[in-house]
Amino acid sequence: MFTAPADLPEDLIGNALAQGWSFLAISVGYQPVGFGSHHWLAVDAAGNRLFVTADDLAARRRSASDTADAAFGRLRRALETALSLRRDAGLDFVVAPIPAAEGQVATRLTERYSLAVQPWLAGRQPGNDGEFATGADRLAVLDLLIALHAVAAGPGSARRTRPAADEFTVPLATELAEAVLRVSEPWGAGPYGARARDLLAGQAEAVGALLAAYEVLARRVAARPERMVITHGEPHSANVLRMPAGYVLVDWDTVLLAPPERDLWALAESDPAIPAAYSAATGTAVDPDAMMLYRLWYDLAEIAGYIGTFRAPHDDTADTAEAWRNLRHFLRPAERWPQLLSA
Repeated sequence: MFTAPADLPEDLIGNALAQGWSFLAISVGYQPVGFGSHHWLAVDAAGNRLFVTADDLAARRRSASDTADAAFGRLRRALETALSLRRDAGLDFVVAPIPAAEGQVATRLTERYSLAVQPWLAGRQPGNDGEFATGADRLAVLDLLIALHAVAAGPGSARRTRPAADEFTVPLATELAEAVLRVSEPWGAGPYGARARDLLAGQAEAVGALLAAYEVLARRVAARPERMVITHGEPHSANVLRMPAGYVLVDWDTVLLAPPERDLWALAESDPAIPAAYSAATGTAVDPDAMMLYRLWYDLAEIAGYIGTFRAPHDDTADTAEAWRNLRHFLRPAERWPQLLSA
């Protein structure tokens, strides 16, 4: 996120690092990178550095009835999976959290925020805005995904290596459907409320059609559980670093047991040869339904998240301005899904 949370002072983070990781930070500086979690660079007197991440658990709720405790449980399981993939499965390209002294991969700073610690890496992202700069970068990441998908995740594997299974649901989908029904009401909770309502009102029928189409696709894909593998979830260029020894993947909070297409659809958007290359390397045929499912999931999850932000109290910040730009990008169903809507 671009804006540091006002209710999370840096001395609270410093105290947590001292107590949990025995890291005595002399500086804790906010890093306006990424869009989702909050990040800080912590430095001690010897110049050692840690990359510190705080997650707003309220923003990670999947529905209005979900809880911060449940969101924290999902996050902790994902980070434990990342640690096991590196430590137990031997995947050196997995940038896993550094456990605290008592072994936990994440702690609760407050009821609202969790904290996790990763190593500070001085690598370079192989692209901008999620896109890879070259085809070679994209194929190198595909090789990482092939290795990840090959890790055994069945009942006989180590318990902590196995992540949660994808439930094929879109976060806040029910709330998005409700928002569609309430576009005639005022959304006056912040500066973008009325604009977001008007934008959604013009696309209400199409959004309803996309939600219905997603349910049909999800039933088809979920009917093939034998295809499930361990997936990263967001292997775009912002989550890849090019290091002297090779490429590494960061941000494992999205790891799930899911069809391989969860990791492939975005790569294939930029390079249509990706599915064939994956199939040739693994012997697994790529499922067009699953490819469409995850691309549609991403659009709907983005739309639902931003609509939820703008229906709730909010201010005009760099983060809400970015959210408004993103909502206008994704909330173009006729342009982004012409064949699906015409069908």
